[in-house]
Amino acid sequence: VQLQASGGGLVQPGGSLRLSCTVSGRLSDYYGIGWFRQAPGAEREGVASTFSGGGPTVYSDSVKGRFTISRDNAKSSVILQMNSLRPEDTGTYYCAAVVHVAVSHIQGHTLPRTDEYDYWGLGTQVTVSS
Repeated sequence: VQLQASGGGLVQPGGSLRLSCTVSGRLSDYYGIGWFRQAPGAEREGVASTFSGGGPTVYSDSVKGRFTISRDNAKSSVILQMNSLRPEDTGTYYCAAVVHVAVSHIQGHTLPRTDEYDYWGLGTQVTVSS
């Protein structure tokens, strides 16, 4: 299983970036795909998750209303559109895949933890600075 994150870069505050996570095989093979980020010296935190089969999309409070996660099944990709970027959004962004997700996350619209994901890709750096 391979996941490849791309699309990071340097952007000014208020700007936008579009991250892409390409997954080997079919997206339907993985019930959940999530985006995480990690700032220097900080723990990795969940940003957004999408679930197949009509499941919800879930966001952390810090990005809700600014970031949008979406699936492109034809390209086996999950997109993270990031708008109104802030300096605190700076970090390395990772995508991850999980085969089975706890029902509590689906019903409660909560983000799965990092240790609940089965597969991880290498990160892509996002820097928000003027």
